[in-house]
Amino acid sequence: MQQTFAEASFEQYRKSTRRERFLDEMNRVVPWAELVAVIEPVYPKADGPGRPPVGIDRMLRLHCLQQWFNLSDPAVEEALYDSRAMRQFVGIDLGREPVPDETTICKFRHLLEAHELGNSSLPGLGSISPRTVCR
Repeated sequence: MQQTFAEASFEQYRKSTRRERFLDEMNRVVPWAELVAVIEPVYPKADGPGRPPVGIDRMLRLHCLQQWFNLSDPAVEEALYDSRAMRQFVGIDLGREPVPDETTICKFRHLLEAHELGNSSLPGLGSISPRTVCR
């Protein structure tokens, strides 16, 4: 994601945080395309009128944030509004779109549960956490 003018000009003394480093590492090591392929057959398609579903990759990354940082549905929604690093990891630009609301987040989690696609069923996620990676 490209930096905005405000971020580029007013953050010259910015320091990379442990959270950013952890999320950068997860971006590199988690097999995102494989995980999306596992979920895609059960994920709702954009049929007819109405709001299209949020992308699988984005919802999966959001779900991983919940697991890694122990966040509830409302808490992860709020954390995304609050944390630039988390928004960047999920791929959300608040200048163009809102964060998925807690109901959308909850429905995605329930979809994974209904099809037994929790973290242990998704290859490459296993027991990843900031505590095991950022020491």
